Amino acid sequence: MCGIVGIFNIQEQTPDLRQKALRMSQKIRHRGPDWSGIYTGSSAILCHERLSIVDPESGKQPLFSPDKKEVLAVNGEIYNHLDIRSSFPDYAFQTGSDCEVILALYRQWKEAAHSLTSAESLHASIVRMIEKLSGIFAFALYDAEDGSFLVARDPIGVIPLYIGYDPDGKVYVASELKALEGQCDHYEPFLPGHYYWSKDPGMKRYYHRDWMEGKTRPKTALSYGQAVEEIRQGLMSAVKRQLMSDVPYGVLLSGGLDSSVISAISERFSSTRVEEGGETRAYWPRLHSFAVGLKGAPDLAKAKLVADYIGTVHHEINYTIQEGLDAIRDVIYFIETYDVTTVRASTPMYLLARVIKSMGIKMVLSGEGADEIFGGYLYFHKAPSPEEFHKETVRKLSKLYQYDCLRANKSLAAWGVEGRVPFLDKEFLDVAMTIDPSYKMCPGKTIEKKVVRDAFTDMLPEEVAWRQKEQFSDGVGYSWIDTLKQITASAVSDEQMAHAAERFPINPPRNKEEYYYRSIFAEHFPSDSAARSVPSVPSVACSTAEALAWDEAFKNMNEPSGRAVKDVHEDVE
Repeated sequence: MCGIVGIFNIQEQTPDLRQKALRMSQKIRHRGPDWSGIYTGSSAILCHERLSIVDPESGKQPLFSPDKKEVLAVNGEIYNHLDIRSSFPDYAFQTGSDCEVILALYRQWKEAAHSLTSAESLHASIVRMIEKLSGIFAFALYDAEDGSFLVARDPIGVIPLYIGYDPDGKVYVASELKALEGQCDHYEPFLPGHYYWSKDPGMKRYYHRDWMEGKTRPKTALSYGQAVEEIRQGLMSAVKRQLMSDVPYGVLLSGGLDSSVISAISERFSSTRVEEGGETRAYWPRLHSFAVGLKGAPDLAKAKLVADYIGTVHHEINYTIQEGLDAIRDVIYFIETYDVTTVRASTPMYLLARVIKSMGIKMVLSGEGADEIFGGYLYFHKAPSPEEFHKETVRKLSKLYQYDCLRANKSLAAWGVEGRVPFLDKEFLDVAMTIDPSYKMCPGKTIEKKVVRDAFTDMLPEEVAWRQKEQFSDGVGYSWIDTLKQITASAVSDEQMAHAAERFPINPPRNKEEYYYRSIFAEHFPSDSAARSVPSVPSVACSTAEALAWDEAFKNMNEPSGRAVKDVHEDVE
């Protein structure tokens, strides 16, 4: 996981501006501790903090086209880079970096764009160019020939990116908001699935699918059994793509369904690679899995069960409640949010990432995204129809960059570890989001994500394949959540809550726990831009605000824990 900083539309380069860019980049060096790079051009500065995953020897950034006219800084992984490279036999690639293919695609687009005259055709051609990328990315490309620049972010927002502006017309981009705080007048999250091209300024969407508009394949297109098989094959292909690495990797194994499925598939492909003669240098040759929680947490026993079943070298990391509480201030600084659910879940993940890095592992695969795609949160049991169920999954996916993607990326990147998320693979989404939503539904006491369980039940212990949903912050130990509520309730007075809207007019805190996190956040990031970058909506068990209408009991609730939904499984506490 790398970090990028860019300053564009510079009217006059000065030593002070270069130093400013370096200071901004230094703020995110935790994301890329392996190397620092900087480019200064006539009207732009690009900085890069590198975490070397692919091509550690020659892939340092910024990257350059053969004639040095185009300069690129990227945070991310392009999984289909070898296929793209093969389509450019005459392009003189300078490195083995997976990201360098973006320069080749841009050069091809640039040469073809001369014949395009309308804004509509130019937009369509940029869309086609970026759509060729399969991966997770945020990139900034500077064209020194005419001073233009192109910035884009991956479809779901797995990789973070922010964009800012100052009164002089300069445009800033950075992987984390801490690099922009205090450096420009206004900044905001760069929207997933969008690009910004300086010759036609403004955020424009390049990623669009029919399923976003509620269009799925007709019910007669696939039987339930066929849907199960498509999901199985699609996810296995996604994991195989994402095992691309030249450094040691592992898996996050919480003991829940999603991480267990990803771990089982990863182990299967890793074992195959060894049998075929060591296809990757990353293999140890055993796959290592990692779980975190308080002693006796619900997740830990199940994680060990899965690890023994699939054959990984397993590591159980225990933390104490006090260690978690001591880390909260740092966690909020690194994850850049005051959202209650995200802070709760990020803390154990942040502590786990430090151990993973200490063992020499730079990349891990995890199970984020499955609950959004397949309706895994317990409140989905209340969905009134397949149409509403599908609309909610689309809403959840569209907001992932503010919640789980942000948590997973920044908690790991705080210690220089990259997280990959096969469930959010672009090609897999085209499979999973187009099956009949009735196949995903879980009315009454029907188990959630049954279609996923049926697809991978043969790879997992039965107790895990059919285990009910535990949200991560619950699964690491219920006493973690209960203690956070107690500590924050005693730390924030009733009087402070009564004046919460005066102190925090942007997204006033709804409860004492949120007030507590918001106060720490404001110390780190006092600007209005920072406050507005965080969503603040009522939620039950991680629902969107719209889904609160599904159950009368939800209307006066605001509790993100899965324990807020008590009547869908016999053993919910």
